[in-house]
Amino acid sequence: MPVRPRVVMLAGEGTSTRLMYNALRASCDVCAVVIEEKPSSSAMIRYRMKKLGVLATLGQVAFIAYSRWLARASKARIDELMRRYGLDDAPIPSELVTHVASANRREVIRLLTTLAPDAVVVNGTRILSSKLLGSVKAPFINTHMGITPAYRGVHGGYWALATDDRERCGVTVHLVDEGVDTGGVLYQSTIDVENDDNFSTYPIHQMAKAIPLMQAALVDAAEHRLAPVERSGDSRQWYHPTLTFYLKQRLLKGIK
Repeated sequence: MPVRPRVVMLAGEGTSTRLMYNALRASCDVCAVVIEEKPSSSAMIRYRMKKLGVLATLGQVAFIAYSRWLARASKARIDELMRRYGLDDAPIPSELVTHVASANRREVIRLLTTLAPDAVVVNGTRILSSKLLGSVKAPFINTHMGITPAYRGVHGGYWALATDDRERCGVTVHLVDEGVDTGGVLYQSTIDVENDDNFSTYPIHQMAKAIPLMQAALVDAAEHRLAPVERSGDSRQWYHPTLTFYLKQRLLKGIK
């Protein structure tokens, strides 16, 4: 019989978490889904200002507001891609969900210790602590929307296109460590971007490619045959683009 890995999801609230859960439930026993609260927006802005400067941070905030409008304007295309790929955005059953302030809380460690999963699927959480990562023998496996290590951080697919690196516009499934998308690579794949796509639709292509890679990684974990690879080459952490940068790339290069 095919192996059905026992998994726990540690995730942020959002579409990608629902897509991943609904895809995995057919081939895995999802024991629990731990949803952590979003970090404080004001705290994040203060951190970005300190790290990147005031002007860059304000430009990113402006872009985030624009991207929300773009997502609403792109709903028809997003729905088309969801149908094409057979992706399911149905709510996660409430009896499986545990809400926590942070995935690093002690109650999460207790839950993982009790459930003893074959693997922990990470999707959209903050950086996980060494204490959490070492609390169980199960590997923590993340889906990253970019090719690592060149496109760590956020929006890796967009940044590959914006920097004329289309051959590295894709996704990575990797082990989680204490860094930002620095764990050993398990699987990677690229996506094909079409004329009707934009910043809001790239992640749908990426999720469609990432899901079977995650399913393969979870079977590997259950059968104790994970084979992570440390990728060499350029490594960079990316953030949100500023609105000015995005509009310039859209006007000059057609990168939407």
